[in-house]
Amino acid sequence: MKPAMKPALVVVGSLNMDFVVSVDRLPSVGETVLGRDFQMIPGGKGANQACAAGKLGASSVAVRMIGRVGYDVFADHLKASLSAAGVDVTAVHASRVQPTGVALIWVDRHGQNSIVVASGANHALAAVDVEAMRKTLRGASIALFQLETPLDTVEAALKLAREEGAVTVLDPAPAQPLPAGLLAQVDILTPNESEALLLCAAPATRVSVADAPALAESLRRLGPRTVILKLGDQGCFLLDDAGPRHFPGFRVEVRDTTAAGDTFNAALAVALAEGKPMHEAIPFANAAAAISVTRLGAQASAPSRAEVEELLKS
Repeated sequence: MKPAMKPALVVVGSLNMDFVVSVDRLPSVGETVLGRDFQMIPGGKGANQACAAGKLGASSVAVRMIGRVGYDVFADHLKASLSAAGVDVTAVHASRVQPTGVALIWVDRHGQNSIVVASGANHALAAVDVEAMRKTLRGASIALFQLETPLDTVEAALKLAREEGAVTVLDPAPAQPLPAGLLAQVDILTPNESEALLLCAAPATRVSVADAPALAESLRRLGPRTVILKLGDQGCFLLDDAGPRHFPGFRVEVRDTTAAGDTFNAALAVALAEGKPMHEAIPFANAAAAISVTRLGAQASAPSRAEVEELLKS
């Protein structure tokens, strides 16, 4: 008897190499400051989510990544990091006209940072190439998206994923206004507070649990079937056909929130791909994100399956 095939999860998105320098203070315009430590860390929201999903679903879900890199050494590092997490990088292709995307990051001793991103090959993931993604998306139960690649590509790929029967999950980050046609292709929208407010053209402010129902309803009217508001230490708020529900977060000591949202989305997608109902998938995602903020870095902070299950038990 053949072993049962794993459900498939496809991540469509960005891959960047992060260059991180620790400084005592951030430089002002025209100023040079001396840095202390330098790290070259695999990143990009798409790759972060694929890496976390690979770690969390290693024995249960087949994770595939679709993206673009350049013909350079950074591309090799990024693909190796994903492969080490069990991610299929067959559909991560090299662009001959753009270098691999990079992020230049300065972090001061208080944890504040300045970031400049050169998207490079991520912008070579073009809408005209979307049809070629069909083979990778075929048979996937979940398709995960973010906004570090061109919006017309994201919209076309969302539509294709739904044609192939996948549930589409969009992390609308970095925050930006989105066209109605794109949002109409989203099954599950997972914004944080600032992203949600921007999408609704509302003033920036802290969103309380009491504010969440109205905000989630406004987002749902934009097109997504399900809205999950990520509220930081307040947990998250779900609005779908079954009605509104609040899921508290886990109390942990926060060291670095980098990629916490990416880890949440990856864990949510893994749980849904495994067939878990939403009331189980969200606590699983909350636990994964909580563990990630106790560690430094992006992909390095993603937890193992055993760690998440242990926190859920406690």
